[in-house]
Amino acid sequence: MKRIILIMSLILFSFNTFALSQQEKTDLVFMYQEEKLAHDVYTQFYKIYNNKVFANIAKSELKHMNEIETLLKYYKIEVPNLKEGEFQNKELQKLYLDLLNQGKKSKVEAFKVGVLIEDKDILDLNKSIKISSKEIQNVYKNLLKGSENHKNAFLKQLK
Repeated sequence: MKRIILIMSLILFSFNTFALSQQEKTDLVFMYQEEKLAHDVYTQFYKIYNNKVFANIAKSELKHMNEIETLLKYYKIEVPNLKEGEFQNKELQKLYLDLLNQGKKSKVEAFKVGVLIEDKDILDLNKSIKISSKEIQNVYKNLLKGSENHKNAFLKQLK
C-alpha cells in the first residue's frame, strides 16, 4: 500500500519535478545501501540467534530498500546490484563487517548493534531530509519513523 501511495505521489509531483542535485542522487544511492546494511546484518543475526525481532525488522528494511529503489528507478539512477554483505561504499562495507563481528559475540551485543545501526540511519536521514526535494523528503520521513520504531524494538530487548 505504501508503495502505491509513493508511486501515486511521484506521478502527481512529476509535473513539478526538477532535476535532482548530485548530492540528492548520491544520498539516494547511499541510503539504499544503508538500508541494505541493516537488512543484511539483521538477516545474519536472525540466522545466528533465531530471534523474531531480527527477522521482522529485516523484512521492514527490505521494504525500505524497495521504497528507495522506486525513487532510484523513477529518477533513472542505477540501482546497486549487490550480493548479501556486499556494498559499493567502502565505509559501509567496513561498517558491515565490524558490526557483524560485534553482534556475533552475543545476542545482547547484536541488539546493541541494532541500536547503533538505527541511530546512524536516523542521523543520515535527518541530514538528507534537509537538502532533498519534497518527494524524496516524504520517503525519508517514512523511513525515519521506521528507524525510530526499530530502535525502540531493540532497546526493549535490552531491558
